[in-house]
Amino acid sequence: MYAKLETRTFLAMLVGVSLAFVLLMKPFFGPIFWAVAIALIFHPVQQRLVRKLGERPNLNAIITLMICMVIVVIPVLVLVTSLIAEGVGLYQRIQSGEIRPGEYVDQVNQAFPAIQAFLAPFDIRFEELRDRVVSLFVGGSQFLAKQALGVGQNTFQFFLGLALMVYLAFFLLRDGSKLVELLIKALPLGDERERLLFAKFAEVTRATVKGNLLIAIIQGALGGLIFLALGIKGALLWGVVMAIVSLLPAVGAALVWVPAAIYLAAIGDMVEATILTVFGVVVIGLADNLLRPLLVGRDTKLPDYIVLLSTLGGIVMFGVNGFVMGPLVAALFMAFWGIFIREFGEESHRQPSISVPNRQDEDSV
Repeated sequence: MYAKLETRTFLAMLVGVSLAFVLLMKPFFGPIFWAVAIALIFHPVQQRLVRKLGERPNLNAIITLMICMVIVVIPVLVLVTSLIAEGVGLYQRIQSGEIRPGEYVDQVNQAFPAIQAFLAPFDIRFEELRDRVVSLFVGGSQFLAKQALGVGQNTFQFFLGLALMVYLAFFLLRDGSKLVELLIKALPLGDERERLLFAKFAEVTRATVKGNLLIAIIQGALGGLIFLALGIKGALLWGVVMAIVSLLPAVGAALVWVPAAIYLAAIGDMVEATILTVFGVVVIGLADNLLRPLLVGRDTKLPDYIVLLSTLGGIVMFGVNGFVMGPLVAALFMAFWGIFIREFGEESHRQPSISVPNRQDEDSV
């Protein structure tokens, strides 16, 4: 009895200390998560360096991290800085009256009076819709301006998070395999199951980060280029916005280029509106419809509708990290149930063998 009490007390304290450690790490969830993602995505690069340079853990991890900084981190920082600067400029032009979102909506209404007739059966007044569009437009630019102010005020915190991410990524690249083996020994799930779950975690993280980011970059670049070619102001801003909303499956970049095409048609630029519509449907739309199932759905082995729902749910629950966390949770959910069905479901459906008495036994009875 005393031995059981000791064991139970130790396990209870183990759970308590583990929960306390998780709460302690909660403020650094973002840097930790992206450090893990970097280690998983660039693990193949590190393995190539190991084959070429030999077993030099520190050197291989440093080179891999420098490649990551050049390819991913620095371009993202430049892009985010440009987005915030463009957003601040847009907000200032709105405040000065140079840009009047309400007038743009009124021009669309005057050019397409059928809009009010279309909205009437749904009990939606155009004036209310106009106010919502204007508030959304102003609110978005104001949000970017606040973000710029927040980054300026919290520069130390921002760079602390960035430095922590890079620092953790180095050790995860160097010692990641050892940490995985240590977790496999510690977790009481069975080594085979744990290796399967860790493999699924790495597979889904690589697929969602690489796939979604690549699609976002492609769609944002295509959208920015067509806006620039058509002479639409703020092409860089709208290109980055399209890249961000492209993280949402199904709708994505259409949230930006469709209103732009409608406005161009409303002011009489029918050629530009037609070009933008055709380009948006054929080029930008196909980039999403063709690449997302190939890069995300195929590698995660998740149906397209699960990818869509888990991405939307992840963004709602986890914020910007949700476009990775959502599909990851969905994939682990399906992996756990797959293990359960394979190991326990089949056993429960096995019928016990029934011995049929032979004729001699019946006669003896």
